[in-house]
Amino acid sequence: MAEKKLDYPLPKFHFKVEWGDKFRIGFTEVSGLDFETEVIEYREGDSLKYNKTKQPGLTKFSNITLKRGTFQGDFDFYKEWQKTYYFQEGNKTRSKFRRDVSISLLDENHKAIITWQLENAWPSKVQSTDLKADANEVAIETMELVHEGLTIVEAKG
Repeated sequence: MAEKKLDYPLPKFHFKVEWGDKFRIGFTEVSGLDFETEVIEYREGDSLKYNKTKQPGLTKFSNITLKRGTFQGDFDFYKEWQKTYYFQEGNKTRSKFRRDVSISLLDENHKAIITWQLENAWPSKVQSTDLKADANEVAIETMELVHEGLTIVEAKG
């Protein structure tokens, strides 16, 4: 039986980011969910054709940018970035810190409609808010994740 499709585009404001079992942070914005395959152009030497053939090359993945409001005494972004360099595993100090991250667009019943899976993600950059004496805005901090793969998973049923 074919799944019923909605007659209207999905809203983009209801989403969640899952980052391991113990790390739960709400975000106001997620961007960079794109990928691109390089094009390899090739022309045969003895061909009578005067055009190049094109074939797929390596796939490039954009960095994911996560934004959220800054809260007093909350240094989770900084702590996660610090783990990129050193983290404790038992009594050993390790220097690699990567994990899978899933980003889901949710429907009105809080069920995932589409999920983007990031492979081996780690924070490469943390940016604190800019400070302006004449502004009346919320302080926003940013974390940039690099990763080694992006797959899209459709929701079931």
